[in-house]
Amino acid sequence: MSDRTNALSRRGYLRGLVAVGGAAALAACQDATGETDVPTGTPGERPARQHAWNDALDTDQDGNIRLSRHHVLVPLSLTGTPDKEAREQVESALQSLESAYAHDTGGLLFTVGYTPEYFRVIGEESPIPEPEPLTSMESPEFDEFDALVTLSSDNPDVVLEAEQALLGKRAKANGVEMEATLEGVFEQASPRRTGFVGAGLPAEYTDTDGVPDSVPEEAPFFMGFRSGFSASQASEDRVTIAEGPYAGGTTTHVESLELQLRTWFEQDSQYQRVAKMFSREHAESGMVGDVGEKLETSTGVAGEIAARTEQDAREHGIVGHAQKAARARDPDGTPPLLRRDFNTVDGDRPGVHFVAHQQRIEEFVRTRKAVAGEGFSGQGVGQRLNNGILQYIFVRRRGNFLVPPRKKRSLPGI
Repeated sequence: MSDRTNALSRRGYLRGLVAVGGAAALAACQDATGETDVPTGTPGERPARQHAWNDALDTDQDGNIRLSRHHVLVPLSLTGTPDKEAREQVESALQSLESAYAHDTGGLLFTVGYTPEYFRVIGEESPIPEPEPLTSMESPEFDEFDALVTLSSDNPDVVLEAEQALLGKRAKANGVEMEATLEGVFEQASPRRTGFVGAGLPAEYTDTDGVPDSVPEEAPFFMGFRSGFSASQASEDRVTIAEGPYAGGTTTHVESLELQLRTWFEQDSQYQRVAKMFSREHAESGMVGDVGEKLETSTGVAGEIAARTEQDAREHGIVGHAQKAARARDPDGTPPLLRRDFNTVDGDRPGVHFVAHQQRIEEFVRTRKAVAGEGFSGQGVGQRLNNGILQYIFVRRRGNFLVPPRKKRSLPGI
């Protein structure tokens, strides 16, 4: 077996352990990685905004923000009606994590968000709406637990260890004593979700059902193209709640998607994939490259290409996903969403957990409805056919979350 094959096999093994989770997976991961030099942190040095990750994240060769490699979404349900003492316990647990890991990709980035159900349990009016179907084509399940902890790191053992420590199943994290845990306040709910980001990683899953050998070797996402271009991302300031009791926080929507990759790669040509992902003009001009490398920091769809979406539907019978989404930008052209989505093989199927921050959930809804392109039916574009990438993505789950500022992150409203 070659060194490259060994490296790929090892990386796949570690990501599999993150997906499984639990104490046994953590032990196996630590055995495989050996001594990992993970820096500790200082709680007081963390940003006031939970979602302020950009300064801690790396960038790619073009300057686009690059997410950490490993991600875990930990769902939590309250074990009773919380009080002030419980709030102090939760905050102590979270500060213990901040002491254990530095606020960077080698350490741990995390947020804590709360569902409308949480606010119902504590007897407060929810500052965010209940999740609901956003198009006529979907009938998803909804996140109805109480809270969600998002864990992100370049080190697989870090996300596994942090999860176990929070849940009260480890006394220490990165050698640092946990002053408190979530045990007795929260218990783990379902579904636990995991995933990964990184150039070349999706191609390592061709042995997974639904992942064809034709996934580009250097693609960072299952659909074959780069994502998260800086000009297509809202700033952290843009998605920060400006006023009210949760000023300094944000809202988060998590949309879990299943992908139909065999049709995408084995039925469509590269021209068709580019036209459906970006726009017909992108495909004709060759401005994308193999995996989006020519685009550098911008998809190039804002402005004239976005304005021609309905015209392209009528006259050419095809519209692009990014082309449609750009129509939901602010009047000055600013994107309303800050995306932090990642690949997944949860359930042994290829998918994406689409994680989006925005000031208000309504801004996600606006963008998602623009992407649906439902008004294009009968104009040369079908409800799914040639309507961006709708033929290949299927919504399985949705959830809305309030992510308070750091000072209010522990049981808000108590």
